[in-house]
Amino acid sequence: MKSRVVALAGNPNSGKTTIFNALCGAREKVGNWPGTTVERKEGIMEYAGKKIKIVDLPGIYGLSAYSIDERIARSFLIKEKPNLVVAVVDASNLERNLYLVAQLLEMGQRVLLDLNMVDITSSRGIRIDKEKLSKILGVQVVETIASRGVGIEKLKEEIVKGLEERGKREPLKISYGSDVETAIKKLEEIIGKNKDIGMSLRGMAIKLLEGDQEFIEKFKESKYFDEIKRVMEETEKLILRKTGDDLETFMIERRYAFLKGLVKECTLRERSLEERLTLSDRIDKILTNRILGLPIFLLTVYALFQLIFYIGNPIAGLIDELFGDLATLMNTLCTKMEAPSWLSSLISDGVIPGIGSILVFLPNIALLFLGISILEDSGYLARAAFLMDRIMHALGLHGKSFIPMLIGFGCNVPAIMATRTLESRKDRILTILLNPLMSCSARLPVYTLFASAFFPERQGLIVFSLYITGIVLAIIVGRILKSIFFKEESAPLVMELPPYRLPTLRNVAMQMYLRSSLFIKKAGTVIAFTVVLIWVLSSLPPGVEYASSESFIGKFGKAISPILKPAGFGNWQSAVALSFGILAKETVVGTLGTLYGAEEESLREALKANFSPASAYAFLLMTLIYIPCIATIAAIKRETNWKWTIIAVFYSLILGWTVSVGFYQIARILW
Repeated sequence: MKSRVVALAGNPNSGKTTIFNALCGAREKVGNWPGTTVERKEGIMEYAGKKIKIVDLPGIYGLSAYSIDERIARSFLIKEKPNLVVAVVDASNLERNLYLVAQLLEMGQRVLLDLNMVDITSSRGIRIDKEKLSKILGVQVVETIASRGVGIEKLKEEIVKGLEERGKREPLKISYGSDVETAIKKLEEIIGKNKDIGMSLRGMAIKLLEGDQEFIEKFKESKYFDEIKRVMEETEKLILRKTGDDLETFMIERRYAFLKGLVKECTLRERSLEERLTLSDRIDKILTNRILGLPIFLLTVYALFQLIFYIGNPIAGLIDELFGDLATLMNTLCTKMEAPSWLSSLISDGVIPGIGSILVFLPNIALLFLGISILEDSGYLARAAFLMDRIMHALGLHGKSFIPMLIGFGCNVPAIMATRTLESRKDRILTILLNPLMSCSARLPVYTLFASAFFPERQGLIVFSLYITGIVLAIIVGRILKSIFFKEESAPLVMELPPYRLPTLRNVAMQMYLRSSLFIKKAGTVIAFTVVLIWVLSSLPPGVEYASSESFIGKFGKAISPILKPAGFGNWQSAVALSFGILAKETVVGTLGTLYGAEEESLREALKANFSPASAYAFLLMTLIYIPCIATIAAIKRETNWKWTIIAVFYSLILGWTVSVGFYQIARILW
């Protein structure tokens, strides 16, 4: 078999990426909310000795493209023409999900229909007659429960069969009524005069009547364009006169009418009306309640942070001891081996304390990722966005923008990419500018260190307050930026609420592993490099006392520390730590560990000698707000341009300094 390409297409949150991972043995991120996949991903499926290329496309509801991710999916399906399209459908929401399938079949695409999440359908007492569905649509139908790996082997088998199938498939014919059908036939005759159309004439005629600009542009240079335009305009006027609707709306309604009948014909509901009130509906009555919803969300996040410290701190203590013993052991070994003193210092004063001071927070970070994965997988994070929707709408922002911000709690880089799901460019830019205010996991080591040193009885509350501060600042800054740069009112959007699911151990464990392993890799690369760089700058010029104020790094810190003095942390070590934090936020703790030559416990004592509780919290506010890390800056540049990148860098720097100074000066008066 030649190189064949199979596309995975479907609505957002239909489980495409889970199917992709199962087919290719990949580990792409999955989430129980729309917009997890914002760019196409490729992998190889091996089955029966064959290797097949699988492309996972961003979720789309139909072939009309508005946002970037929708355009990516549509372009691939229509222009690149995969050999087979596996339409992944949420079986529990069949009517809406089949809309895209109907459009693909109208365009003459070779489709294999995957009814995913059939367990949810069964739990609701709904039985789908897949044989009848297959017969009416003229496609093979496979049932899967991707989260448990059920039906994947059958799906692989049908993919191979679908690729081996020969002959042209007739496009699906939905009746649009005599007036539109007459127009379709006329257009088929006209565009059939053009050579090398490369797709279904009926499908192309339908897209022209729907006013699809991309297809209209395709024929503008044709000598038959005036005929095409005349048919389109006459039909538009005729439908408007007869129904009062424009032609596109009329055709969408006819397509949905067909799907409604199809679903009714192919499904059997076994429960009474009262029983159809799903478990998700019942849970939502409490969790998205206008009065209770937000307090429950805040309590959930607060409880998560308490749990992180309650379980994580004892394990962190053991890791701290391990690195302390390792530094002592390496120092002893270097002495016995008569290694150069600089090498002994590099290992025992620089690399081991620096990396150790980061990895000691791995238990807390892994627990944070575990908690976020459970909330994501269950569908609760999508409810959080729904709850924030009301607040953000009141401030002129869309609740949908809150989803990328929630992703930002893990890492700002994928969160910025997730803004591709937003249709409006203005909403995208605004959300990108605000995203660095979300406390990513890289800041957690800094929060944990200072909270345990200065607020040991209220660690969870302190960290919780920083996360909330980031959200509140994002709302305020968003309002200000919107009033300056984006004064127009935005169109209303609908928030999608996926059904609640019991998180699967496999998915939750995989997400925790992937995110934690990225943190460890960062500690082994960027952070290790930074720690060595700091050690070198701390050891030069020759003869200077290590990490003293006379070293290169000390002089650099002293040069910029006066700027930070009004915020209460005008010591040069803080200035250096924050400067290196621009490379990666994790390096703030590693830098402090190297400069003070201390691991976690002794580092806390060193910090207590240089900070007060007020200046410590001001330092945390600065860490939260000031300049994003290099990777985030690069992501902002890639998704916008230099203008917005420079604005993101400078507004966050000015805001961070202002908030830190303001807090410290007020706290000095009150405390």
